[in-house]
Amino acid sequence: MIPKLMQSVALPTARIEASRRQFLLGALAAGTGIAVGYRLLAASPVAAAETTSTREAHSFSPYLTIDGDGKVTVLSSQFEMGQGSYNGIATLVAEELDADWSTIDVIGAAGNVKVYGNIAFGGALQGTGGSTSMASSWERYRKAGAAARAMLVAAAASEWGVGAAEITVENGVLSHPSGKSGGFGVFAAKAATMPVPADVPLKQPSDWKLIGNAGLKRFDSARKANGTEQYTIDVKLPGMLTAVMIHPPFFGAKVKSFDASAAKALKGVVDVVETPRGIAVIGEHMWVAIKGRDAVTVEWDETAAEKRGTDELMSMYRDLAKKPPAAVARKDGDAEAAFASAAKVIEGSFEFPYLAHAAMEPLNAVARMNEDGTLEVWGGHQFPDVYQRLSAEIAGIAPEKVRLNVMKSGGSFGRRAVFDGDVVVESVYAAKAIGFRAPVKVQWTREDDMHAGRYRPAYVHSLKAGLDENGKLVAWDDHIVGQSIVAKTAFQGMIQNGVDPTSVEGAHNLPYAIPNQTVGLTTTEVGVPVLWWRSVGSTHTAFAAETFIDEVAEAAGRDPVEFRLSMLEPESRHAKVLKLAAEKAEWEKPLAEGRFRGVAIAESFGSVVAEIAEVSSDGNGGIKVERVVAAVDCGLAINPDQVRAQVEGGIGFGLGAILGEEITLTDGKVDQGNFDMYTPLRIDAMPKVEVHIVPSANPPSGIGEPGVPPIGPAVANAAYKALGKRIRVMPFAKSLNA
Repeated sequence: MIPKLMQSVALPTARIEASRRQFLLGALAAGTGIAVGYRLLAASPVAAAETTSTREAHSFSPYLTIDGDGKVTVLSSQFEMGQGSYNGIATLVAEELDADWSTIDVIGAAGNVKVYGNIAFGGALQGTGGSTSMASSWERYRKAGAAARAMLVAAAASEWGVGAAEITVENGVLSHPSGKSGGFGVFAAKAATMPVPADVPLKQPSDWKLIGNAGLKRFDSARKANGTEQYTIDVKLPGMLTAVMIHPPFFGAKVKSFDASAAKALKGVVDVVETPRGIAVIGEHMWVAIKGRDAVTVEWDETAAEKRGTDELMSMYRDLAKKPPAAVARKDGDAEAAFASAAKVIEGSFEFPYLAHAAMEPLNAVARMNEDGTLEVWGGHQFPDVYQRLSAEIAGIAPEKVRLNVMKSGGSFGRRAVFDGDVVVESVYAAKAIGFRAPVKVQWTREDDMHAGRYRPAYVHSLKAGLDENGKLVAWDDHIVGQSIVAKTAFQGMIQNGVDPTSVEGAHNLPYAIPNQTVGLTTTEVGVPVLWWRSVGSTHTAFAAETFIDEVAEAAGRDPVEFRLSMLEPESRHAKVLKLAAEKAEWEKPLAEGRFRGVAIAESFGSVVAEIAEVSSDGNGGIKVERVVAAVDCGLAINPDQVRAQVEGGIGFGLGAILGEEITLTDGKVDQGNFDMYTPLRIDAMPKVEVHIVPSANPPSGIGEPGVPPIGPAVANAAYKALGKRIRVMPFAKSLNA
């Protein structure tokens, strides 16, 4: 499928997503060793999930239970890291179930890939990523709710001796014209024994009360606001010990020897043990573990260590960008000939640094071996099948004897979706090293999180565009240089003909009608560990493409919005969101003195977002982002308020990255350690944001990530108008201070 993708001018979303599924299936088939179809670890699906209630829960399917008090618990196949997947899935179930929204709760489930496998990934892997939660859940969770409703009605009909068609269900109560009524809890036990209907009809959109309801508040808002929501960092088990890690100071270095005598002499330090991922210092609590870590001396084997710094790496990238690309991701027409005959040629180079995920909750996991021989692991399990298998291998037990407690996570942005298990395997290694005599929580500090790798890769783009005598864009060339996220991982099979699709997404499928274009890729070999980061390839491709499009529009003497629209199909999703954003931002209306606008549009994860940023100059060569107007087409909006929240959050996340965030290395060592040096957006820099959703009857597409890509180029294009300076090196601080 890859060759076809490369040759297409405008890649339809369905084909892009189909290619992702094919990549994933190919990667899995290539030898991940992931077992498929683990049985549930007990008769009730709750046994394979984070249990939050001690009341008897009656199982209607692997997707939901109802207890005697009428509480409905949804078992989510998707991981909750703040993006609202639990809320969306709860909405789907509650809608078809006709449940009382106040009785809904959601917990994470794992242990049965046939049931919980991500449909958008082909079903062979349970995982949360690529903004696929709602796409994967859209049908099966509605069907689960509808089936449970039918079973409740059947139970009530049997109990009352009436026809099922005579019973109505509303807000968690079943009623009959005779006056008989009862809540879900009254019939839950009997209903759970009823046959599960094979094919139950779903509601028509005209009958929806919750789906698309802009006023529906998240079911978990209160406990997040009052601090009672539980995360892995909150886990406290009887006798639990805490471990902190000593990771190598250089990527690729290994432990040669270590002396823990001084650490072990400290009261409260239980043990200091070596693991394949470094040295674990285990203590009675976090503070003593950290003090013990400070007392350990380590000699490192640096034979395979990466010791190049940022300046050296970026210099190499710039040199490579000037040479022909190692692989071609897209080739339409004859770009070389078109450049030769162009009336005007524009060139530009763009640089993007490594970026940390910097989630509020640093990485952590807890492991405990139970008396019955089952291993329990608490954590933000973004790829639970993988962590179940790895934990089993370390503990020397069968995978079905590993129970994963899927906790909510204080952010992830891709950071917990790793195929080597990372902190999860550290917790199992640490517990095993002390003979599983006590539960062990491995807790990273903020500095551990910053220093231990898995960054958004650094990239350089070399761009060139050609205009004809009429100001039409006739030639385009983009040479991308950077590391592959999937090389030497379980997803190695995604690389086809030398092209990692995550490096070129957003560049090789530009929506604009450009007759001659080439997108090339040179993948570098660098020892810095990299990983997907919120919106993945589009974090850099959208910036490079959309700021360069503005340069081309200026060279053509065209308005940036009009120029883009001239290259888009008038009724396309891209054209519609761009027009909506321009209308709501009053693009044609002059701004107040000292204010400047910029525009950008990007498609990622099946959704299209246009953003118009309004900035002011601070008088010292800098800018302040005052306002952002966004328009989004994400298919049907299950929770409109959540869609707006994710676009708002994506804008803040992306804005922080382009204004000041960067990970730099000096002689191979990471310079940043905490938020004093790595600077996500501060609250006083957050602009006013307006989000407008394009009405759609199409199935839901991604929303957790698509708000991120357009904000950088929209602000950069506005900054150019304010300062007369093109921003081509990230973060902005480097370009504006240069």
